[in-house]
Amino acid sequence: MSAPRVVVLDYGFGNVRSAVRALERVGAQVELTADRTAAAEADGLVVPGVGAFAACMAGLREVRGDQVVERRVAGGRPVLGICVGMQIMFDQGVEHGVETEGLGQWPGVVDRLEAPVVPHMGWATVRAPEGSRLLAGIEDERFYFVHSYAARTFALGTDEPADSVFRPPLVTWADHGSPFVAAVENGPLCATQFHPEKSGDAGAALLQNWLGTL
Repeated sequence: MSAPRVVVLDYGFGNVRSAVRALERVGAQVELTADRTAAAEADGLVVPGVGAFAACMAGLREVRGDQVVERRVAGGRPVLGICVGMQIMFDQGVEHGVETEGLGQWPGVVDRLEAPVVPHMGWATVRAPEGSRLLAGIEDERFYFVHSYAARTFALGTDEPADSVFRPPLVTWADHGSPFVAAVENGPLCATQFHPEKSGDAGAALLQNWLGTL
């Protein structure tokens, strides 16, 4: 079986080289590019992100990455967001009083963490949901976080009846001052607030788990 083809979207924001190396180490054939055709046709697309929500959204739209993400998700083609690359999947980001529209894949607002010390920087454990594929076998491991903002609620699918055919997203939580969303698995769209590419063996295992879903 050939190695899965993964594009790391190069839109000017993110630890792209680290992500490329981490994915290559776990067996992916990786291309770093902003080319829309390559991003659309790859087995998997990784959307990294570092810095401000508004700046990341502007950079993403400049290369029409917002359209690529929307079309891939609509077509059931896997996407993995990392850090701010996860945050921009929500409806909106609020930083310093400025509201910025996100990609709207999930309802909710990304805002500043409520904690005595911000940013949240360092290693932390997470609370993985039952049935998680991303965190299979690494549910009790620690992952590396560096962020001042996060989604602190996740409403999608929470009001579905128990016998619904709709499969609600699997949400992983972590704590810094208060609970926040640490990862989401929602059909073809997955994302982590932490950095798997900086999380050692646990991060490598998570990326390998994701490759296994492609």
